[in-house]
Amino acid sequence: MVKDILNANEQMAAENKLLFEKRDIIAINIMASPGAGKTSLILRTIEGLGEPIAVIEGDIASTFDAEKVGEKHVPVVQINTGGACHLDAAMIKTSLEKLSIDKAKYLFIENVGNLVCPAQFALGEKVRVLVASVSEGDDKPFKYPGMFSTVQAVVLNKMDILPYIDFNVARFMEGVRAVNREAPVFQVSCRTNEGMGEWIDWLKKIGS
Repeated sequence: MVKDILNANEQMAAENKLLFEKRDIIAINIMASPGAGKTSLILRTIEGLGEPIAVIEGDIASTFDAEKVGEKHVPVVQINTGGACHLDAAMIKTSLEKLSIDKAKYLFIENVGNLVCPAQFALGEKVRVLVASVSEGDDKPFKYPGMFSTVQAVVLNKMDILPYIDFNVARFMEGVRAVNREAPVFQVSCRTNEGMGEWIDWLKKIGS
């Protein structure tokens, strides 16, 4: 049954991907544990990217994050999974019926906060990005290799509090490289805007 569900999701994800490609939309699946800074990264990116953006917000409950994004005057829709630990391709397809993406160049999909389930479900995205934070500890790549191995970029957030946290950047990088040798790692602070320039430049590169 699990195999059937995943196969059905892959088919739907392929349909979503084809739709995005036809409309020249760069769909980006943002994944992280709760509190790592997914929404903060999206908000900073909206400010710095200078390109038309649309956003899908995924949460188990509430509309808080969608309301924050809406204040930036970009198209946004909220998906509440009601307990499911991840978004799936069918949820994305349904949400697109409610979201204006005609003018969007980038579509940011904020997945449910979880470092396990989202890795197994393609959404039709062009790239996957994992947001980690120094407050979570430097052992996350070792504990969740399945997630770190599937992404095209890693954003290490909250670098502004690094001096006050027992976090070894070198050890974190060792863990990332053990499972993913290609993904760039961007060290940023969404609070202070530190390091956001390199992240923005990378987004522009994949969108060119």
